[in-house]
Amino acid sequence: MFIFDAHLDLSMNAMEWNRDLRWSVDEIRMSEKHMTDKPDRGNNTVSFEAMRKGDIGLCMATQIARYVKKDNPLPGWHSPQQAWAQTQAQYAWYQTMEEAGELCQITTIKQLDSHLELWKSSQDKKAIGYILSLEGADSIVSLDHLYRSYEQGLRAIGPAHYGPGTYAFGTNSIGGIGAKGKELLKEIERLQLILDATHLCDQSFWETLDCYQGPIWASHSNCRALVNHNRQFSDEQLRELIHRNAVIGAPLDAWMMVPNWIRGTSTPKPMNVSLTQMVDHIDHICQLAGNSLHVGIGTDLDGGFGKEQCPHDLDTIADLQKVPSLLSNRGYNHTDIENIMSHNFIHFLRQTWQ
Repeated sequence: MFIFDAHLDLSMNAMEWNRDLRWSVDEIRMSEKHMTDKPDRGNNTVSFEAMRKGDIGLCMATQIARYVKKDNPLPGWHSPQQAWAQTQAQYAWYQTMEEAGELCQITTIKQLDSHLELWKSSQDKKAIGYILSLEGADSIVSLDHLYRSYEQGLRAIGPAHYGPGTYAFGTNSIGGIGAKGKELLKEIERLQLILDATHLCDQSFWETLDCYQGPIWASHSNCRALVNHNRQFSDEQLRELIHRNAVIGAPLDAWMMVPNWIRGTSTPKPMNVSLTQMVDHIDHICQLAGNSLHVGIGTDLDGGFGKEQCPHDLDTIADLQKVPSLLSNRGYNHTDIENIMSHNFIHFLRQTWQ
């Protein structure tokens, strides 16, 4: 079944982890066998080959570069200008992958339709379609930089990531959006960019929805009712997103899938982290909505974690093909399953871009 993944940090893996995604997953793992600089070394799950094997032919691909002030202990760049430069390096990598025939940028309905037709064909080694998304807006030095990013193909943006940001407050922080945040939201709405509510802290979430009326989704967010942490959305927040015709993508980071996960200590099998728990979160959103129209796939695979912190029954991203049968076993029909695996996010793009 064709899959749309609403959140993959492809350029971060290339530019910061130094992974050549044209290699196979096994080749990347072997190259990192003795590396210890990052906890997921040798545990990666994503490569272009694995995406093609799993029929993951379309994704939201991120640019990400957090700006952190002197007193902020989080990792990141020490000026917005440095953060901007990092996103531009990531953009340059996407361009070179297009030139190599690995990727194809999608920014319009016409391009989307052509790409979907390509993936129905028997052509060998199809280019993987990507739509550019900015995770955390700290790198937007000024509104002029937002306009430049839009011209480069940016079509979705999340105002915050972790901690306090320039425009909003994110995961594990408390605060509102302020004047700069409201100014940014106004331009996001005017440009008809998709606002990604993922990572917004509760206060920033509700303040954002009070003043923003444009298209909104959550590319990779799970349910607080199942894992009680501010990174997840409460049922009240999920209902509001559903009311706004949003789609919520289910991620595969273990600590967001099951309660009581201790990062760096817990492991997937003893904690019973499997693709079944992904379906639990998907089903919870469907029950809130009363239908299958507001949830999709947003794996966040290799978003700073690998096999050590994702479902034990997933070796590579190609194993997403196990999800349809799990949904079928839960009582979902073929149309529902297609909605969840790709159609909901694709329909959202059509509605936004028409």
